[in-house]
Amino acid sequence: MTTPTRVYIARLASVAVFDPNGDQVGRVRDAVARIRPTNRPPEVVGLVAEMPMRRRIFLSINRIISIDPEAVVLGTGTLNLRRFEKRPNELLVLSDLLDRRVQVEPGGKSGTVVDVAMERNRSGEWSLTRVAVREQAGRLSRRGHLHQAEWEKVRGLSGMGDTRGTANLLAVLEDMRPADLANALQDLPDSRRNELAAALDNARLADVLSELPEHDQVEILAGLDRERAADVLEEMDPDDAADLLNELPPPEQDVLLDLMEPDEADPVRQLLKYTPGTAGSVMTSEPVILPPDATVAEALARIREPQLSPAVAAQVFVTRAPMTTPTGRYLGMVHFQRLLREPPADLLGGVVLNDIDPLQPNTPLPEITRRMATYDLVAMPVIDSANRLVGAVTVDDVLDHSLPRDWRDRDAPARGISETPAGGASAGHPVPRREPLTGGVDG
Repeated sequence: MTTPTRVYIARLASVAVFDPNGDQVGRVRDAVARIRPTNRPPEVVGLVAEMPMRRRIFLSINRIISIDPEAVVLGTGTLNLRRFEKRPNELLVLSDLLDRRVQVEPGGKSGTVVDVAMERNRSGEWSLTRVAVREQAGRLSRRGHLHQAEWEKVRGLSGMGDTRGTANLLAVLEDMRPADLANALQDLPDSRRNELAAALDNARLADVLSELPEHDQVEILAGLDRERAADVLEEMDPDDAADLLNELPPPEQDVLLDLMEPDEADPVRQLLKYTPGTAGSVMTSEPVILPPDATVAEALARIREPQLSPAVAAQVFVTRAPMTTPTGRYLGMVHFQRLLREPPADLLGGVVLNDIDPLQPNTPLPEITRRMATYDLVAMPVIDSANRLVGAVTVDDVLDHSLPRDWRDRDAPARGISETPAGGASAGHPVPRREPLTGGVDG
């Protein structure tokens, strides 16, 4: 395998990392460079990779045998699984440098950093050597010219920038799943994280907020003006919006609910009325609901809608009109596997199942968990005293509220994550400490 001598780091974001056996161990999230005391360009000492369960680890550059836009390949299957922490004399290339305002010599032209190249010299050491800078656009120009400059020719790369944009870092992060993007935001300084979160569109920010710890949700929401905060809450699922609003003082809850559109605020208000730890407090009020005279084909079309989560799309609830919660009389549910086995023209009323008792809004979480496990269900209906469907509890709701409160927090103690080396090392061997900051490529 060969590795080019120059690699642009933004192009490595999200590239898969493989061990020598071809098994994927994670994805690249950033590069780590050591700042030197002289004017020499920073030395690249490794990459940051994200592993399962959102754990970020350090991969020393001398353990990497191949780097290309398709894959990063390690020369060893033994990894240091200690969570990566940046040292004082290090920088994260993408997080710290992208969108930084700089000047390029000669002439002092202003622009923003859009990418940084690392280059390997004859001794095998990798350094940051070139910077891709886009000039600030003039009034009559849509986009400024893109220039590549030697590291030494660019001023403003050291120290904290006074102001930075967000476009280039967001472009690197845009293909991440919301959970992965939320994880990436937690690695940034608070001010930078809040800037990036505010730059996301409302729907994307709503998805990301749902994946963040409660204290980060509150801080980001507090950084938005109230009208924007209300717009973001409207984009969230009602149960997620209710969970977030529960973290705010009641007066602030009322202000944001009043700013929301009434049809978006009403289901959230209803959810806020239920006792914490009950079916009513964890359910979604927007499951897939159809009348009994809808056809199997119509039901399959509904559950194919891309905005539905897998748990919500796994079944259709059948009720009398109206079709929004609280509905008319609840009749039963049809799992998607049953829909796939029935003729498309058949009516839902003829295939509906109602042999499992629905939940009540006050059913406690342990009872919900037992019943879902007993019947191997991914969702259960919740009905009120008038036999009207008011929502559905899905398996992701149960997991979210059964895990420790801080399970999304990167700073929380790791639970159930082994610190033993991967790739066949025995559990009795000690985990190696992070390697000294030396360069080179182990061929």
